[in-house]
Amino acid sequence: MAQGGSNQRLICASIALLVVLLQVGASYGDNLRELSVSDWWEKAGFYQIYPRSYKDSNGDGIGDLKGIEGKLEYLKGIGMKAFWLSPIYKSPMADFGYDIADFVDIQPEYGTMSDFESLVKKAKELGLKLILDFVPNHSSDEHEWFVKSENRVAGYEDYYVWNDGIVGSDGQRSPPNNWNEAFRGSAWQWSATRQQYYLHQFHRKQPDLNYRNPAVVEAMKNVLRFWLGKGVDGFRIDAVPWLFEDEQLRDEPLSGWSQDDPLRPEYLNHIYTQDLPETVDMVYQWREVLDEYKKAKGGETRVLMTESWSALSVVQTYFNDSNGRLGSQMPFNFQLIMRLDQNSKASDYKTVIDSWLDAVPVGHAPNWVLGNHDKRRVASRMGGEHMADIMEMVELSMPGVSITYQGEELGMTDTDISWADTKDPSACQTNQNVYEQYTRDPARTPFQWDATANAGFTTASKPWLPVNSNYATINVDSEQKADKSHLKVFEELVKLRDDDDFHSSQFGTAVLGQSTFAIIRIANGRTYFTLVNLANAQDTVNVAELFTKFSTTKSFDTAVVRVASVSSKRTAKESVTLSSIQLDPYEALVVQSGAKNCVAGLLLIVVAVLTLLKLR
Repeated sequence: MAQGGSNQRLICASIALLVVLLQVGASYGDNLRELSVSDWWEKAGFYQIYPRSYKDSNGDGIGDLKGIEGKLEYLKGIGMKAFWLSPIYKSPMADFGYDIADFVDIQPEYGTMSDFESLVKKAKELGLKLILDFVPNHSSDEHEWFVKSENRVAGYEDYYVWNDGIVGSDGQRSPPNNWNEAFRGSAWQWSATRQQYYLHQFHRKQPDLNYRNPAVVEAMKNVLRFWLGKGVDGFRIDAVPWLFEDEQLRDEPLSGWSQDDPLRPEYLNHIYTQDLPETVDMVYQWREVLDEYKKAKGGETRVLMTESWSALSVVQTYFNDSNGRLGSQMPFNFQLIMRLDQNSKASDYKTVIDSWLDAVPVGHAPNWVLGNHDKRRVASRMGGEHMADIMEMVELSMPGVSITYQGEELGMTDTDISWADTKDPSACQTNQNVYEQYTRDPARTPFQWDATANAGFTTASKPWLPVNSNYATINVDSEQKADKSHLKVFEELVKLRDDDDFHSSQFGTAVLGQSTFAIIRIANGRTYFTLVNLANAQDTVNVAELFTKFSTTKSFDTAVVRVASVSSKRTAKESVTLSSIQLDPYEALVVQSGAKNCVAGLLLIVVAVLTLLKLR
């Protein structure tokens, strides 16, 4: 009886201590947020592939589907759950695939439909989801629909936006309004065949489809159904804000920007050509197509990812409406691109990240985007290769979906492209003096696989765009072999994110010291701190302060390093004192408090004691 009472007191004491320790992860201030995830995509790492620059399998200097298929194990190995492909559809390549001549066929230089089917099969074998780029705003002027519309074939007359224009007192005809295209110049092009202007908000060879025509709406829904039938797992929708335009074709007001160049898109405030309410409804209709397909065919959720560079108040409307109607699962979060740069301070990071989290409706997972094929690479944009780890640590320490543009995990940087080598139409429509302000080529150069000729991208003597000269050191092979590299930091972050459930824990942000941005993550008694020093100077921070801010329980003053940036002298499992961590310039760390080990050990003790009593 005495022995049993002693055991009982031990159990009670252990449980009491356990409750106290668990409170570290249960009692927090108002600044902590919580996310509960359940569907596959809500905690997935997505990877963007720019097919033309990923891997060339046949030696023509251009990436292709077989090249992608041959490198899927790489994506699996770095912890990705899904990948999305920039356009692979049949195209005259005026805008490298965003001018589509056939929405349901493959561009020959990328391969065949059989190649695509093989890619889908291989992806499924590896457990990878495949997402296609869906380009609904426009087609190529070489598309069968446009040819028929230009020739007024019955049923196609209004597939595109046509207008007679304005005839002046001098008898000269001009466009119907002052609208500009995104690549600079008038958004209207005269058709000698039809004797009318057609609207093109991008390149003149990309005429805008008319979404006020129900036939167009249904035809594009059928495009989605076609590729769903081929086994794709969702779509990234390109250029969503441009889908609808003002029916009265009213002139847009001046923005006050770029006053010296009326042909630049920045010259106007695009209130009549972007973000019209009908656009949001169209996204909801596409979501219904995907949900109906899942209901009919079964399987896992098919997802929509939408591209909109609009204000947060607009982007958040793509999630759902007040009636519970659902839209895009992932309206892309471009805040880290739009509002942060190499001069941003820790307080800016907190403001930007918190504002996005505030915009995401309850019940929806946030997403994080660092770059893509249209913007300068994150390392170059943010001030240098050392920023690659910092930005990845910020992205991968936050809850929800991460989206990685090819090469970010390596710390790839922009490539200087000469005027002679320039391919991007947005630059080619300017001149040698200003093209660098417009070109997107620097972020589209070939992926760097190894230190062999042309970075192992192609066996051709000359790839379609020049390879960055730093490929000898910044490449997959070299970084896999190195003791510490951007790639290994990325892999460690993804593994930690998955294994330690960074997706559904409580989380908050803070500014520490003079220049350090901090993220705190807590789940099941485990506490993590992501610390990034954004200055070219040492910064000493008291991380233990965060316990005081977020918890009423006693803080822990020791932690171990889980992931350290390339710029850090620290190594994994190294012990640090939370009340005084000295961070080197641009050092980034993820550290874990002792709570997990204490709780885990105590749980083992309790289980052992209970098992012992049961045996008795």
